[in-house]
Amino acid sequence: MDRFEWSNGALLPGENHSKQQPGIRLFDGPDKTAFDKGVAILTTHRLFWRDAQQSTMFGLPLAQVVYAEEVPDGRGKSPKIAVHLHAPRPGKTPGPVMSTVHSYIQMTFREGGETDFFRCLTEELSRKRWELTPSPSRTAPRVPGAKPKQIHAGIVGIERKLDAKMKQTDQNISKAFEDLDKLMEKAKEMVNLTKTIANKIKDKQGEITEDETVQFKSYLLSLGIANPVTRETHGTGLKYHNELAKQLADVLVTPIEESGGMMALTDIYCRINRARGMELLSPDDLVDACRQFERLKLPLRLREFSSGVMVVELLSRGEEEAIKHIAVLLTEKGSLTADELSQNIGISVTLAKARLMTAEETGEACRDESVEGLRFYPNMFLNPPTR
Repeated sequence: MDRFEWSNGALLPGENHSKQQPGIRLFDGPDKTAFDKGVAILTTHRLFWRDAQQSTMFGLPLAQVVYAEEVPDGRGKSPKIAVHLHAPRPGKTPGPVMSTVHSYIQMTFREGGETDFFRCLTEELSRKRWELTPSPSRTAPRVPGAKPKQIHAGIVGIERKLDAKMKQTDQNISKAFEDLDKLMEKAKEMVNLTKTIANKIKDKQGEITEDETVQFKSYLLSLGIANPVTRETHGTGLKYHNELAKQLADVLVTPIEESGGMMALTDIYCRINRARGMELLSPDDLVDACRQFERLKLPLRLREFSSGVMVVELLSRGEEEAIKHIAVLLTEKGSLTADELSQNIGISVTLAKARLMTAEETGEACRDESVEGLRFYPNMFLNPPTR
């Protein structure tokens, strides 16, 4: 502790702030001192300690430090950093302690932050930037008419630099959100455009041909769902789910037909939310709306396989027809895996496996489970080949 010198916090020429950490208590070797709950301030040249009331401050030149090390903290104790020091310099400026038998100090970090502080301290000790301080004779001459550079010395200067960094960060964040706001405005304009086109189609049913109407609707679908059903526009509860089910049926019939009459609920969830834009749909609302298909006599229905896979399928293509189709494919191919069936009829592997297992439950297929995986064959026991 006798290496510390009283200080007013003024920075030396070329000295810059590096790290600051509150909640620090100083130890003279292993002994506690009265300097508790202060702030440790690390610069490129010195290590300061300042009390919370900013009435007491003293510093230690980094040139006096031999090395620093982290002290393993015991159970329930705050982490520490030990700073080992050279012998006191002759003619040293007075400090808080006149003499001591210990050649090191310890800093206890009551509020954490010891890892970052130790990293900064060891970095400054290795760089030795205090040896690079320019002499007054090497300073550049002042340009006539130029404004003198403002120098913020001491703790006030450090706080002003921190405030300037915070303001710059706030400006960068504000600019980022300005770009996001512009994107949201453009998205709202596109939604309003789809609503306008949809209303014009309704108003001019006789003037627009059927082919033109189909073409307009294909453009709207590429932009997203026009007038998506929301709780704000259609209320809550059963009414909301009924209107949502009607809109889902209008949008999903064509893609489900193109997918072989059946589509996994997970694929529908992704497709619908991609089309709805900002009005995203929750998984629970999607399931509740799909449960209303049969009650509202819509051309779709929700189905859950024994494996737990949920799908939406067309009523026009019944389960018996799908099973017969699988049985025909098994007979033609000899055997099929879920991956082979998915490639053959253009559906997902999960859905293909569910269809094969349904065919097995009805007796149209048999399984062979081996190290190569699960493969299904035609059921020769119930349907023996004719000779």
